[in-house]
Amino acid sequence: MKSFLKSISTVAVFVLALSFYGCASQDKKGESLTGSDAAAKDATAFDLYGDSDNSKAGALKTVYFDFNSSTLTGSTEETLKGNASFLKENNKVKVQVEGHCDERGSIQYNLALGERRAKSVKDYLVASGVNADRITTISYGKEKPIAMGQDEDSWSKNRRGNFVVTEK
Repeated sequence: MKSFLKSISTVAVFVLALSFYGCASQDKKGESLTGSDAAAKDATAFDLYGDSDNSKAGALKTVYFDFNSSTLTGSTEETLKGNASFLKENNKVKVQVEGHCDERGSIQYNLALGERRAKSVKDYLVASGVNADRITTISYGKEKPIAMGQDEDSWSKNRRGNFVVTEK
């Protein structure tokens, strides 16, 4: 009986080790990637219709706006600089910039504000050398929040411009 249990434990350890090996990220050549190499590979991977809110748009990052504003802040411009670099390196990628607002304000006001936010993001990217034909914009106003609370923390997460990959 002891020998049987020992055999079962050995098989269990072997199966467990194989399952961990199978979880490692692999590049196209089948080589395992670990740590920062896997993270770097993930940053360039993106899904068609993937978006920056759920990190499925490669290195494209969502940008955030101050209350009642479509003006780009210093941190927003830093993020957009990285987004412009990604788009220039991946010149077949087309994106849609979605303008979003928090729940305060009327539907019409927030649709207009979301449109101005999306346009300011597009204008920055075009000024940075990205072809305007690769960028479309849309405003959802307050209709697609990602944070449901009624406090400044939630509202600040909803005042955003996110990116959706529409062609790759």
